[in-house]
Formats: sequence, structure tokens, C-alpha cells
Amino acid sequence: MPAIKGHGMSYQNGKANNGWGPAAADFDDSGWRRLDLPHDWAVENPFDRDENVSQGYRARGIGWYRRYLQLPETDRGRHIELQFDAIATHSTVWINGIVVDRRWSGYDGRSIDITPYVRYGTDPNTIAVRVDADAQEGWWYEGAGIYRHSWLVKRDALHIATDGLHANPVNQGGRWTIPVEVTLQSSAKAASDGTVDAVLTDPAGREVARGSARARIDALGSAIARIKLEVRDPKLWSLAQPNVYRVRAVLRDRANEIDRTEVQTGFRSIRFDADRGFLLNGEAVKIQGVCIHQDHAGVGVAVPEAIWEFRLRRLKEMGTNAIRFAHNAPATEVLDMADRMGLLVMDENRHFNPSPDYMQQLTWLVRRDRNHPSVVLWSIFNEEPLQSTEAGYEMSRRMVHEIKKLDTTRPVTGAMHGGLTTALNAADALDVVGLNYQTWIYDDYHKKHPKRPLTSTEDTSAFMTRGEYASDRKAQVMGSYDDEPSSWGNTHRDAWKAIAQRPFIAGSFVWTGMDYRGEPTPYEWPSASSFFGAMDLAGFAKGAFWIHQAQWVKDRPVVKLQPHWNWTGREGQDIHVMVTSNAQRVRVLLNDRTIGEQAVDPYEMNHFQVPYAPGRIEAVALRDGKEVAHDVVETSGAPVSLVLTPDRQALAGDGLDAMPVTVSAVDARGRPVPLAQDKVSFSLEGQGAIIGVGNGDPNSHEADKASARSLFNGLAQVIVQSRRDGRGVLRLRAHAEGLQGAEVELAVNAVHASPRVPDVEPTTPLQSWRVSPPATTRPDPNVVLAENDMNSWGWDEPPMRRGPEAGAFRLYRSGVNVRADRNDGRAQLSFGGIAGKAEVWVDGVKLGEKIQAEPAPFAVTLPRGAAHREVTVLIEAVQGQASGLWGRVVLERGAR
Repeated sequence: MPAIKGHGMSYQNGKANNGWGPAAADFDDSGWRRLDLPHDWAVENPFDRDENVSQGYRARGIGWYRRYLQLPETDRGRHIELQFDAIATHSTVWINGIVVDRRWSGYDGRSIDITPYVRYGTDPNTIAVRVDADAQEGWWYEGAGIYRHSWLVKRDALHIATDGLHANPVNQGGRWTIPVEVTLQSSAKAASDGTVDAVLTDPAGREVARGSARARIDALGSAIARIKLEVRDPKLWSLAQPNVYRVRAVLRDRANEIDRTEVQTGFRSIRFDADRGFLLNGEAVKIQGVCIHQDHAGVGVAVPEAIWEFRLRRLKEMGTNAIRFAHNAPATEVLDMADRMGLLVMDENRHFNPSPDYMQQLTWLVRRDRNHPSVVLWSIFNEEPLQSTEAGYEMSRRMVHEIKKLDTTRPVTGAMHGGLTTALNAADALDVVGLNYQTWIYDDYHKKHPKRPLTSTEDTSAFMTRGEYASDRKAQVMGSYDDEPSSWGNTHRDAWKAIAQRPFIAGSFVWTGMDYRGEPTPYEWPSASSFFGAMDLAGFAKGAFWIHQAQWVKDRPVVKLQPHWNWTGREGQDIHVMVTSNAQRVRVLLNDRTIGEQAVDPYEMNHFQVPYAPGRIEAVALRDGKEVAHDVVETSGAPVSLVLTPDRQALAGDGLDAMPVTVSAVDARGRPVPLAQDKVSFSLEGQGAIIGVGNGDPNSHEADKASARSLFNGLAQVIVQSRRDGRGVLRLRAHAEGLQGAEVELAVNAVHASPRVPDVEPTTPLQSWRVSPPATTRPDPNVVLAENDMNSWGWDEPPMRRGPEAGAFRLYRSGVNVRADRNDGRAQLSFGGIAGKAEVWVDGVKLGEKIQAEPAPFAVTLPRGAAHREVTVLIEAVQGQASGLWGRVVLERGAR
């Protein structure tokens, strides 16, 4: 952004449409990179020891995005809205050089009414977004840029507001109802009436309830239409059967439908009880939850929906039934997945602050998410220093109060890591007291506050490196036997035991379900991502995954044996073998010889010391003396070939669908090689692209955006994405020196993709003009105005029509920034219509003359020259006729 200097520039800077630099409508962005959203530029940057350790040693900085779009004349009179689901971190948005939005969080969405600022017809509109990613909100990797979806929404002037449908079922006296509230808004010029129809459909898509209401909405006003839907015997939403209903609201103006929206919802009752913990539909359910951040290997925080689905599916495989999205609002599509997959959600606010800017972030979160059956708990803060104080109590009280205005059905918590013993603290304002760690306080606090529901909002914080079974502090490696708790936390086993054995603790939220960039505790450089996850950054299981699966899975037998069985040079030495199981007993065999058998310990798991001998080690799970499951690990040879294992067999050709493909190595007998570290290169054929690679190594500095990645302890991941309108086959190939390559074919299925705002060739309109007073004699076209003269000439924008005037001459003057790809001597300065005789001057040089007085289009060729030009049009009016610039004036690419 240029410095504002001089009176003329300062004067213009105070005007609505004078964005400077990249914010200006006519800024030259011809040399900029073109890309698709969502986008995270930080993950593209190299690791840098001088950057912030908490942000994963990646530079962030300031970035700009620009986009052009056209709106047809038929959109005039409609309500036009620009929506960004999230931008990291602080951001400012301009439309045609006019500031329309500023936000101070990288996690909340915004819906911007751009109706007053847009142009219709052939002139493109310019969207400019400045992103300040130097601003931080968290102490973890937050990415940089427009990393969630962006939308252009067109509605009738009378319309349903964004997030304006509230339809959360309630049970009163055994009767289920949905009190539907539909917020209507109007950008019309007069008051209008509307009718709202609300329709409820069951999980099979059948209509089961309907109602209507009328409302009158003032011009530029809003109103709420209320409809009560009664539902008999709905199918309840539960973890095992997540029955999702849909509520559709249709707005009609007389008989014509003018807007519609819908949300998914579910019928379930929730309660946090001081003695019994969490109750879902009247039954006690132990929360088996994890905390997760939102970045993934290869893609940073710009995570495709299909990768989110993969992440949640992996967590469910572990036995997880609840997610805490720490410490910020998640993407709305992720909550849709949680609804459908049967996952409970603790929905967490980012900033503990009831001041207006931050309260708006909180109320936006509640409005957006209050229909989701998965959301069972609001969280207003995490580990705040003010939590123990009266100020913390007052802040909490105000934030809880605002939530209750919008949603009375869900309790509010805050994640407290201390401060619970003071006379007045934040917990005194909460519905559910959230405990981070502090296992020592569970019993005493419950005894002193027997009426307060309690839950662990964060626990464990133990370290592991996937595939490693001995800690090496010098190498910054942590073993996977769950014997490396943090100084403030517990092992996975001890933390769960403390929660599982106390019915009054609603449940657990393990820190964390997956690794994340930044916060590489207990180390710093070269470690760049965390060690806390039960899975690594790519979603590959660590030892903690199998521990929790044994603790949490109830509907199938589970047994897992660790570690690998490649211990060359340690023959005859005891190897620590951990077996995790939910059976009654486990037996361990080595080369078909029984080593030992134990009763399953559901908390500590089972441990054996096994003298190493190459071959086959096996764990057998027993129930009532019968085998119900087993797991086998074999000693492998050297790697000889690669294997590609896709998560699915096909992609949708919509340009959004993505898929993780696991890369591994096997020996000559096809056995996995758990210690392989080979560098693997990838190539892709077909209508798709490789969008990221990773391997889960917290100490790796290999690029995420690349066509190669080393295996880390036998595994790596490559993420492929389809192209829009794609179809056919993607062929992914993997190569490594000395190994046989691998190839996999993935079908790309043609789909009906959602509409996309067409790409528009940018033009440069000349919008802001100075207009001289009429003169009876011909003025000098190159007359210079004093910089501080803002009033002797007028200000106007095309079209500019002047009626018959006593004076015959006027000067029209504007500046134009010439794009580099237009400064080639061919660009055309095109006038949609000039009435009167005219001369066109650019930087003091006459380029063309119009000798006819009748209104007509006119154009001149712009020679090569400076990046900024001054355009002056001298118009001589014919007596008794109108004159002026009657049409748009634009600088366009010339013919080649």
C-alpha cells in the first residue's frame, strides 16, 4: 500500500471508492500467480528456524487476492452477497475499491452485502482481499490465506438471511416440536409481505411436518417468521444411529417462490448430570473424545472436505465418539459430517472477550451451528489467565448470557486449567465445569460442588513418535509405549482410567487425536510439529490409537500387538511387547510357541518381555477361552517394491474431491517393511493433481507441496485431487531408487458440479472523472489544476450527459493505471459513447479526434508508455444538443 502523501492524495484517500495499491479496482495484477481456493500459502513456504516455533517455523506475512466477476443486468434489484467461510488471519475486503468488510479472526465466516457497490453488465467487478497472517490468534499452526470456501450468493431483494433458519427440536412433556424461526431481510425500496413455508423431512426424505407463517418486512429491515412443527415419534439421533432430518424454509411473494434454504437437524435429548455425567436420550454415555486442530499433512489448513471425512472416519475407527475443535470454530461442512457420522461436538469459541467485536464472533458461531444435533456443548474459552478472577467470572457471565439468547438447549462450558478454588471464578458462571488435566482435583471438587456437572475438556498430553519404540531425546524421538507423559499431563492409560472410574466425570477429550503443525513440545528446532497425537499428521496410527481402540470400542473384538519385529542385532534380548485388547484374555506366541497369557487389563493394557528371534509374533484375543481376534507381526526383509493403497477407488470430477493414498514398501515376500525410509517420487496422469505429500515425521523438513516424499518408518501419504469437469482415470505412479515402482488407477466420475462464478478477463474502467465548468471558448486540454483545488471542477462518473448549455466546451479528465499486459501499444481506450465533437488527449498528447457531433462510440489506441496515464477529453457541444460521455470508458486488450 503506498504512503498517503500530498493534499490531493489525502483528499481522495478519504473518499469511498479510492482503494490504493492492490485494493484499487484498476491495480495491475497481471504478474500475479493464478490459483484456486481454498488456499494456504504458509504450507508452501520452506521451514525457517528464525520463524515462530508455535506456527511450525513457516513464514506467514501479508498476502493479497484479487478476483473479477460480472453481474448481468438481470441481477439489478437483487440482493448480492459475498461470503468467506474463513480467512487467516486478519483481513480486509474491497469491492471496486470500496472497503466493505474488516475482520479480526481467522476462524469466523462473514456474509458481506455487496449490493450497493457492484456494477452490472459488461464492466467486471473487482474483489480485493488483503490478508494479514502475521497476526496470531493461537499458539499452533494457523496457516495463511483464504483457506476455506468462498461464495457468491444472489437472492431476491426480499430474502432469508444467511444463517437465518433456526430449527432445533425440543422435547416438552414427551412431545417433540421444532420451533422454527426464519429471519427475513429486505434490501427493497418499499415494505413487502412474504409467506414462509417450513417443511420437515425424515432421514428417508419423506415429508413429516409442514407449517406456514406470514411476515411484513420494512424496506432495508428485517423480521422473524415463527412456525411450530409438531412431530410424532421421530427417529432419534444417537451415536449408533445418527438419524438426520432436514428442515426446508421456502419464502414466497404471493404465489412465487423467491428464496429457500435448509438445514439438517436431529431429535435427541442431552443432559450433563452432576452424578451420572453425560446423558444422551436419557442414557449415560461416556464421552470418548479427542481435541484436534485443523491442519493435515500436505495441505496445511486448506483441507478438502474428503480429507476431513477421512480424518473423522479414522477417529471413529479408534473408538472416538466426540470431537473438541480446539480452539476455534470448525468449517461448517465438518459439522455436517459429524451429524451424519454420529460424533458429539464441543463447539469452541476462540476469544475470551465480551467486547463487541469478539462477542460478534461468538454469536456468529452460535447462530451458524445451533441446528446441528452433533453439537452438545458450547465452550467459551480455553485456559485463560483470568479464569480464577472476578473479571473472568463477569466476562463468562456476559458471554453465557448472549449464548442463551440464541440457544437455550445446550449447556456452556469453559476449559479451565486452574483457578477453580478461588472465591469467585469463571466456573461460577458455567453450566458445565470443564477441567483441563487436574486429575488430582476431580474428587475434591465434586465433593465441594456436588450439584455442578463436570467434564474433562482436555487431558493426557503424552508424547509419541509413530513407529519408534525407544525415546531418544538427542534425536528428538519419543517411544510409543505410552510412557512419556508431559509434566502437566498423564499417559493415555492413566488419564482414561481416572475418568472412566468416575461416573460424575462426563468424559474425556484427549490432547490430541492427531498431530498438528507447530507447538513441537517438548522440543523445538528441528522438530516442527507436535508429538501429542494418537495419530500422526497424515492420520497414521501411533501406539495411542490402539490403546484407545481397546479402551473405547465395544461393538467388535480388538487386539493389536506392538512393536514391529525387525530387531536385527538384538537376538536373544528381551523386547517389550504391548498388547492392547478389549477381550478377556490375551496370549502371545512367537514362531507358534506360546510365550505367555494374561488377563486383559482394560486400563494399563498387557505387557510381555519376549526374547527376540526373527520370525512371526502373534497376539490372540480370547473370550470364554475361544479366539475372537488375532494380530500378527512378521520380521521383514529389505524393501524391494513400493505399494500404493488408495483410501477409495474413485473420485468425483468436481474439482474439489480429494483422496489420501498410502505409500509403503514391502519385501520380496510382500511383507511390510516398518523401518523403510526410502525417498519416493510421484507422477500423475489424467484430470487431477497432486496437492500435497506427507509422512507424519515431526522432524521432517521436506516440502508439503512437492512430487516426492521420503517414507517415515515405512509409510508416507500423497493426496490427489480431481479437476473440475473431470472424468476418466487418474494414474498415480510411485518410484524409488532401487525399488520396484507402483501404480494405481483411480476412476474419476463425472458429476454435476455446483455452479462456479465464471472467470472474467479483467478490464480497466475509468470511473472517477473531473469535469470542468462550461466555457464559451476552447480551453487548453492540458490545463493543470492545483493539487489543492477540489472544487473548481466537478466530480462525476460515466455515463455523464449534459443538456444543451450556453457554453460550448467542457473538459473531462481521469487517470488510468495501465496493466503490464495492456501496455503493448495495442490496447484500446474505448468510449461507449461520446456526444459532441471531441478530442482525446493522453499525457498531453492528442491521440484521436471525433468530428461528428452525434452520439457514437469512439476509441483510440494507447501507445506504450508509463504505467499511469492522464486522460483528458475535450468535448465541444453543438448548439441545442446534449453532450458528454454517454457510455462506459474502459481500457481493453487490443487485437493481436
